[in-house]
Amino acid sequence: MQKLVMALPVVLVPHPHVRVDPSVLGGSPHVDGSRVPVRRIFSFYRDGARIETIFKRFPQLGVARVLDALAFALDNPEVLEADAARELVMLQQAGVSASKGPVTGRQMDLPFDGEEISEK
Repeated sequence: MQKLVMALPVVLVPHPHVRVDPSVLGGSPHVDGSRVPVRRIFSFYRDGARIETIFKRFPQLGVARVLDALAFALDNPEVLEADAARELVMLQQAGVSASKGPVTGRQMDLPFDGEEISEK
């Protein structure tokens, strides 16, 4: 079976810490020097995670790269929407049920540095 991979729209507002490389993560926008897709960071933010929690979730990225990834997502919404839709198609082609699709639901706060777990 041939797999269809949709192309992403052109990035209209480039950012210094975000790369789109077809050889990395299938061309999904990702934080430079990592394999963290921008859509993952943005999903935490969109679902209400505090910015401090996101920094703690991705300590290897540093503050500047996390903030730049969020700015990229806000500046290029059509790219993020197409990337999420493409991820869903790829998961469906791989046989993952729709209920186990990309992370788009509520995010659970993770206990960092002795914080208590809270549900939203």
